[in-house]
Amino acid sequence: MAVIYAASVKTARMTATRDALANGTIEIGTTGMGTVLATFGLSGTGGTVSGDTWTIALDAGTVNATASGIAAAAQIKTSGGTAVITGLTVTETGGGGDVVFDNTDINSGQNVTLSSVQIVHA
Repeated sequence: MAVIYAASVKTARMTATRDALANGTIEIGTTGMGTVLATFGLSGTGGTVSGDTWTIALDAGTVNATASGIAAAAQIKTSGGTAVITGLTVTETGGGGDVVFDNTDINSGQNVTLSSVQIVHA
């Protein structure tokens, strides 16, 4: 049987997660995070929580890629560099991944844009 959390608990957990990761980073990488392709900074507030959903606020929605490869994985780290949310998938539009790009083939130096990032309580 699936575990069911009360709405207030989901909100509290997502708020705690947001607060722990404010000023952290989202790294976009190749399969298994073998190579980090781009890094986005999270804002000082971390974003907003509504119910069971954390909408992440970024310092900048567009960054320059630091390496070349096919984006397939992502992780979110604290400001101290500790990975807290791992195993996020990256797909192209329509692929159903946790992080979605219009093109996952990334070249070093190109602009990489994240327009919206949300994490939903399981």
